[in-house]
Amino acid sequence: MLKYILGIIMLIGTQLAPAQVEMADDFRGEGKIYVVIAIILVILAGFFFLMFKLDKRAKRLEKEIEEK
Repeated sequence: MLKYILGIIMLIGTQLAPAQVEMADDFRGEGKIYVVIAIILVILAGFFFLMFKLDKRAKRLEKEIEEK
């Protein structure tokens, strides 16, 4: 069942790929690609910051549990 679902997803993906390339070319041509890249970088920076804070909090909680 999973094999069929993945096959369908791959077929749909191959049909959408040329449209995505064309869209990227349009963004690049209009200079909007830098806005897209900036947004992606902000999202990734936020994600890594969140992961860092969660790791720090988890270590603190683990240390508190070990002390008790």
